[in-house]
Amino acid sequence: MSISLQKGQKVSLSKDNAGLGKVIIGLGWDEVQQPKKGFFAPKPAPIDCDASAILLQNGHVVDKADIVYFGNLRHNSGTVQHMGDNLTGAGDGDDEQIVVDLSRIPQQYDKIVVVVNIYQAVQRQQHFGLIQNAFIRLVDGRNNSEMCKYNLTDNYSGMTAMIFGEVYRHNGEWKFTAIGQGTNDPGLGELVNRFR
Repeated sequence: MSISLQKGQKVSLSKDNAGLGKVIIGLGWDEVQQPKKGFFAPKPAPIDCDASAILLQNGHVVDKADIVYFGNLRHNSGTVQHMGDNLTGAGDGDDEQIVVDLSRIPQQYDKIVVVVNIYQAVQRQQHFGLIQNAFIRLVDGRNNSEMCKYNLTDNYSGMTAMIFGEVYRHNGEWKFTAIGQGTNDPGLGELVNRFR
């Protein structure tokens, strides 16, 4: 049974799911339909949201190889894999997915932060106020059953990047925290710098 999470809420992934291994982190969003600006006005560029997973050691990113995103789809440990970039967010269900094998993550990593940024947000004058129905959900890879879901419902107008949530190791068990924190970071590099 899936748990619907509120902002800041924590949930244990291991406790009710003995032997949990692979987890699918599904992320989704829809673009708010903008009113037409006139017959000859240029059509705005579609909003390209990019999901990434940042693997942390003691709360910090140590190596750029620990960032799994559209330019580095697989962590060198083989335990975190990005399933590919969706350029428009069109369609139902998850727009992007990151598969994590919790049972095999090297011991030095204690946290995986899941972030989403808008590609070229500043140049295109785009922000998360133009996005609706954003969510993050965790699915048990063994049976494809949803364990928990967090719908981001705050007003994120002006924000160009988002920390959706984090999966972390605590006393030998894996947990998830729904974060939903917007930032003004113009790109993934600046967002990653928050965890240096």
